[in-house]
Amino acid sequence: MPMPAFRPITRRQFAAGATAAALARPAIARAADAHTLRFVPQADLTILDPLATTAYPTRNHGHLCWDTLYGVDEHFAPSPQLAEGHVVEDGGKRWTFTLRDGPVFHDGEKIRAVDAVASIKRWMPKDTYGQTLAKRLDEIRVLDDRRFEMRLNRPFGPMLDALGKATSYPCFIYPERFAAVDPAKPFSEVLGSGPYRFVKAEWVSGSQAIYQKFDKYVPTPGGTPSLTAGPKLAYFERLEWKIIPDASTASGALQAGEVDWWETTSPDLRPVLLKAKDVVLERLDAGIYASLRFNTLYPPFDDPAVRRSLLKAVQQSDFMSAANGDDPTLWRAGVGCFPVDSPLASSAGLDALTSPRDVAAARAALQATGKTGAKVVALHATDVGNQNALMAVGVDLLQKVGFDVTDANSDWGTLLQRRANKAAPDKGGWNVLIALFTSNEFNTPAGNLLLRANGADAWFGWPEAPKLEALRESWFDVADAAAEKTLGAAIQEQFFQDLPYVPLGQYFTETGYRKGLTGVRRGMVMPLNVKWG
Repeated sequence: MPMPAFRPITRRQFAAGATAAALARPAIARAADAHTLRFVPQADLTILDPLATTAYPTRNHGHLCWDTLYGVDEHFAPSPQLAEGHVVEDGGKRWTFTLRDGPVFHDGEKIRAVDAVASIKRWMPKDTYGQTLAKRLDEIRVLDDRRFEMRLNRPFGPMLDALGKATSYPCFIYPERFAAVDPAKPFSEVLGSGPYRFVKAEWVSGSQAIYQKFDKYVPTPGGTPSLTAGPKLAYFERLEWKIIPDASTASGALQAGEVDWWETTSPDLRPVLLKAKDVVLERLDAGIYASLRFNTLYPPFDDPAVRRSLLKAVQQSDFMSAANGDDPTLWRAGVGCFPVDSPLASSAGLDALTSPRDVAAARAALQATGKTGAKVVALHATDVGNQNALMAVGVDLLQKVGFDVTDANSDWGTLLQRRANKAAPDKGGWNVLIALFTSNEFNTPAGNLLLRANGADAWFGWPEAPKLEALRESWFDVADAAAEKTLGAAIQEQFFQDLPYVPLGQYFTETGYRKGLTGVRRGMVMPLNVKWG
């Protein structure tokens, strides 16, 4: 059943004198046990299989429980994790990988090449890099327990970037029997290889997720901890995720020392947390890229002209201030299909979002398509602050332009289930949703999964745009940075014609943790390598 709408406390309420101490807090025991880290994730963990969703709680759960062959640091340089190394031959068309000797799964079984091969095969159809790799792969085969080989028909330059990507979707290495499970039927048992074991017996969806240190974990011997590179160390015997949807409650618990770390703090509460003497606020990543994603399978957004009709009415600053406050240093507008710090960011076609805003012109554009008054189902997670704020603005925008909007309020877990539904919107499907991803995922066409327009194999919304796909595919063979920049501009021009989603801007989040917690990794909020003192 949908949860009641969560209405976070506003900046104005704080200005009027509300304080965190005056707000209700959950009955969470004070963090007196130095062997336990209490962590508040950005949202509930509802799905355990990292290939079944791009939801970040599941991704983060994955990095605790499994390893990848390679990791990447905050500058996206790959380095070995489960892999010991690799050899590239035949002009980049033959790759031979060797696994480290020592790592085992949580049941004590050695991690073997057969597990890696099965995991790569399961990963390729889901991931944006993996789908391109699959087209270039003639054969992947096991050579022995520690070695496997890939033979390609065309070189694939970003091989290590692909196998080591940190997010959406990481190529985690599962036991062979789990890797054989169809991602469309997610596994619900967790048999990992990472520094923490998932304690399923203590998992209570909507309340907590518990992890126990895996004493037989063998970290990679080299590298500096950063993003997912370097040794992944579990200094705490027990890691407790406390699910606290209400931002003011999470803030109060952090200030009182009832929790140790809050993954994504609320901008409304920033002034209070900055004054808290025992709390550290820190920006660890490149921020969040926000978008309004269309379902292109059904009217009205199966028509690109209907999708484009919204552009004149979209004011990115309205969305950004709703999500992250009025301080413009905490967000960016004027964002196209690549984030502002991407080497491919350009002004090509960007006047679609930066020219003077005109809601009347948007209404006229919609009217010209004959779709004024079309019914639209908007998926709206009200228990996650940024999702709630962004879709509230989105629903208002859609109504002003002339759509008949059903504001489908639900909790986050229900939204995750419903967004995968390809049925008609009035039969349990949907028309629009908010999609949020770490900005650095979208730096190139290879990683920008919302840019994929390959129909049934695309991310939820399933757009099909052959010209956009062809431009994306050509990126993998571009030789230099100047040519990449030119191609990026061409991609953005075509993007604004096909419009698989509307960019809403980019905002910067801060994580909050108790003073004395050291070893915090940069690049992504991940409760690994940290300890007291």
